[in-house]
Amino acid sequence: MILTVERLSLTAEGVARGTQGATYIAGALPGEVVEGEPVAGRIAAPKIITSSPDRVRPPCPHARACGGCTLQHASDALVARWKAEVVRLALAGQGLEAPVLATETSPARSRRRATLAGRRVKSGVLVGFHARASETVVEVPECLLLRPELIACLPALREATALGASRKGEIAFALTLTEAGVAVAATGGKGIEPALFEALARLADTADLARLDWNGAQVTERRPPFLRLGAARVTPPPGGFLQATAEGEAALLVAVRRATDDAARVADLFAGCGTFALPLAATTEVHAVEGEQAALAALDAGWRGAAGLQRVTTEARDLFRRPLLPDELARFDAVVIDPPRAGAAAQVAELAASAVPVIAYVSCNPVTFARDARVLTGAGYLIDWILPADQFRWSAHVELVARLSRPGQKA
Repeated sequence: MILTVERLSLTAEGVARGTQGATYIAGALPGEVVEGEPVAGRIAAPKIITSSPDRVRPPCPHARACGGCTLQHASDALVARWKAEVVRLALAGQGLEAPVLATETSPARSRRRATLAGRRVKSGVLVGFHARASETVVEVPECLLLRPELIACLPALREATALGASRKGEIAFALTLTEAGVAVAATGGKGIEPALFEALARLADTADLARLDWNGAQVTERRPPFLRLGAARVTPPPGGFLQATAEGEAALLVAVRRATDDAARVADLFAGCGTFALPLAATTEVHAVEGEQAALAALDAGWRGAAGLQRVTTEARDLFRRPLLPDELARFDAVVIDPPRAGAAAQVAELAASAVPVIAYVSCNPVTFARDARVLTGAGYLIDWILPADQFRWSAHVELVARLSRPGQKA
């Protein structure tokens, strides 16, 4: 079958339409003519007959085997345009339109947070990312996503796998690059007995890790692994959420500041460790609400240890089960909301019933954002603009910041 690719799907596969409906084509780009035999509506290994001018040679030597990247064969310009288009299409699916700005893309070798897999095999151990749609672990010593400091940890992770992985199990190594060095939180390994504890502690010292946690227990903390969020120093909990790149975090923060610029009092919902709350506190009083106690404690400690910030109050609250109600929201000039991929349907329903003048909505899923935005626009909010952000280069992942405002209401 010969097909012409019309567009990319949400998973970054080419989509063509033929007599049998839509066919999904792995690795194909819009405008390309391809040949292949579909199986269950998908061509896994197409022959490219006519290639796109946006097709490039994948820059990473692991691109063919590793499942960490799906778009290294596409030009940066195409990827940036497509990620903005994903946002537009998600909005269109809810009957919405809005100004979508140019995509902010993080550079190569900028990921400071990643989770690698460690597995014992007959030939020894493997540490890396999974192959595409597979449990096979692919080693990535020349990965173009990760910061060099994370790549430098690979030998230590291999040794930790040899020490602590069961024969059939897999260890997940959550790596976080902080200003004090790399923090590692490992899960899925053997139970930590005295001999293993001692071996892991020696390994952490040799590898100069800032902190090593194993199955939720701290093995060693040579230095508190802190980050700077505005004027504050914050030590996130093991494996705690952090924006994937410093550049991406900066782009999101600029957009959030722009959205809430005139606000004197801000609520930061799903605040985490204070990615937005603490920098905003340089000029604005902030009430930070978060369900994870450890993250909230880190935020509060960071604020208390910083000088010159406005007041930051904290509240531990499950916003899925107990969203802030309109009378609680009434005291804020703006709300920043940064929910997980599922969105924030319960909280958005209360925001829709409130009189909050401005909402800065940070999302890692354009589809659930569009769903929530439809509720807000149905209640009278306008979408002023949306900034797409690409912290996960060469992947199908899209993030965004949107400003929504109520006409006639002032922050």
